[in-house]
Amino acid sequence: MRPDPNAIHPIRGYDKEILVKPTVTNPNIIVGDFTYIADSDFERHVTHLYDSLGDRLVIGKFCQIAAGVEFVMNGANHQMNGATTYPFFTMEGWDASAPDKSDLPFKGDTVIGNDVWIGQNVVILPGVHVGDGAIIGANCVVSKDVDPYTIVVGNPVKTVRKRFDDELIDLLLRFSWWDKSIDEIKALIPLLTGSDIEALRRELKARV
Repeated sequence: MRPDPNAIHPIRGYDKEILVKPTVTNPNIIVGDFTYIADSDFERHVTHLYDSLGDRLVIGKFCQIAAGVEFVMNGANHQMNGATTYPFFTMEGWDASAPDKSDLPFKGDTVIGNDVWIGQNVVILPGVHVGDGAIIGANCVVSKDVDPYTIVVGNPVKTVRKRFDDELIDLLLRFSWWDKSIDEIKALIPLLTGSDIEALRRELKARV
């Protein structure tokens, strides 16, 4: 039996975990193969994503997204260069014009790399970039970029440590196992899930 990247439910008989990509309907949400969330509806976790602003949420392959995670997009930001932050233009009866985009604190696309583990109830703020292989601890508020293969926790988010040394991180990024074919990845599972880091290092050096 082969894993199917277009199957919504990757675990037979369990509907509280879904592969995200085959469920996405918003063209401004781009998700790679085999990324999953511990929920039955991904798009409700993406808030304030408005066509008028044009920002995107981009998530790589094989990410693991726990329950309660929220991706807050640029539409949540209010104008801050005037006397008030109140959004009169969105409310009925005020006859107010929308501010120019240049007056809004636009942070750009939110980008999550490949093989990122996002813990329960994490909030990711607009424009954040999270590198491949990062781990984001439960209940974090991620307001700044996270380097590849780095563990972060807290509110505001703080770095705990890198998962591996710089050489091994470079090898993993160059190897990019998530871009291999399904058959290649299946063959790599013992290497990728094994705890012998030096064996992993030797094998990656031989392959990249």
